[in-house]
Amino acid sequence: MKCLKLISICLLFFLTTNAQQQIIFKSKNLPQADTTWVFTPKNLKNNKKVPAIILLHGYSGNYKQWNNIMDAQKYADEYGYILIAPDGLYKSWYLNSPAKADWQYENFFFEEFLPKIKNDYPIDTANIFITGLSMGGHGALWLFLKHPDMFKSAGSTSGGINLRDAIGKFGVPELLGNPDKDSDIWLKYSVIQQIDKLAGSPKEIIFDCGADDFFYQSNNAMKKKCDSLKIKATYISQPGNHNAAYWKKSIKQQFEFFSKQVSK
Repeated sequence: MKCLKLISICLLFFLTTNAQQQIIFKSKNLPQADTTWVFTPKNLKNNKKVPAIILLHGYSGNYKQWNNIMDAQKYADEYGYILIAPDGLYKSWYLNSPAKADWQYENFFFEEFLPKIKNDYPIDTANIFITGLSMGGHGALWLFLKHPDMFKSAGSTSGGINLRDAIGKFGVPELLGNPDKDSDIWLKYSVIQQIDKLAGSPKEIIFDCGADDFFYQSNNAMKKKCDSLKIKATYISQPGNHNAAYWKKSIKQQFEFFSKQVSK
């Protein structure tokens, strides 16, 4: 009995002092294993469901990128949210590739990743948010537009929301099957072309971009489109470039936006 009590105490100590966990997914939808970091707030109470924010990294990054920028555990503790950082496998753009059968990230996300996260962690499923930077900004809004019912809201910072900006670079041509530059497929897989799906929806989104960013003009164009469709979008245009210094500033703004959505 004493031994059992000691084991229970040790297990409780482990759970309360090791708030960061790692999950490795081996999926038929991906060409290689996907590693995910999960940060749970250290003061999480038993049986309490809390909001979750999924953080998608940028092109050439990995699941560690957001933690390197913002100190994810600090944010999890400050806001009391569970933070989840999956790996976008360098250049997945978080979509189902029409050209590569083993690059079906969207399928992986909704069929394997999200169900496991919701099952294994005390997540308030009414308050799941998703955001990301650059490639991840596109990915966050893309996945949100596919299944808005699964998220409370979504965000993007420095998002590559128009894949025409990636013609000839960032791994996009290979994912789309190396289409001609005039092909409609570039827009078919672009958030800016699909954002009209939110017209008439009560769901709110947030996106931002620095004035010196190479994706700035496309983000401005999407803001105009959101306004014309009366989509509930908060857009922040501010000084900054496509770098970690900008994302460290912008992610705080997005967390504050999401917190207001929770309170609603």
